[in-house]
Amino acid sequence: MAKAAARKTAPAASPSVERRPALAGRSTTAASVKVEVLPPAERVSLRAPEASVAALSKALGVTLPNKPKTAAANGGRTALWLGPDEWLVIDEADNDPLADCAKVSALHSAVGVSHRNIAISVTGAGAAAAINAGCPQDLSLDAFPVGAASRTILGKTEIVLLRTGNDAFRVECWRSFSDYVFTLLSEGSRDAAV
Repeated sequence: MAKAAARKTAPAASPSVERRPALAGRSTTAASVKVEVLPPAERVSLRAPEASVAALSKALGVTLPNKPKTAAANGGRTALWLGPDEWLVIDEADNDPLADCAKVSALHSAVGVSHRNIAISVTGAGAAAAINAGCPQDLSLDAFPVGAASRTILGKTEIVLLRTGNDAFRVECWRSFSDYVFTLLSEGSRDAAV
């Protein structure tokens, strides 16, 4: 009996296998731009037909946007439109959007991508210029207003970009590309200061 009980208890994790956040503690501040890693968040890659959108919106507590280049937010949860039937749902309030999606019986696909992505904040008067050092998208307020979101490229990497303020952006990227993205944004922030 004692052996069976002992087997049910997981061994303590070795420091060598400890999961560490990508880019932990890194930040760059230039004259007009600050680039910093944002805290971990829960993320879901969501696909659904139009008939399922209302039920999913209700379960998630945020209306899934249905127009290109838009996002919607409520209570620490943001849904970014990425395509006609695709959204990235980000929860910064320590809730579980994947569990909320699982309660919906309407047709959909929800995949947890929290450990795949990291987020980088780019803020300051030169934020758009820093991003444009590697991103061809027009980031003027007329073309990309506050609340706008899109999947685009930065250098050779796909990113998801959300404008959170006049001079503030959230850059989502895969953690395997995070060092490249952070370095490119840091270099862009220095160039924007010139």
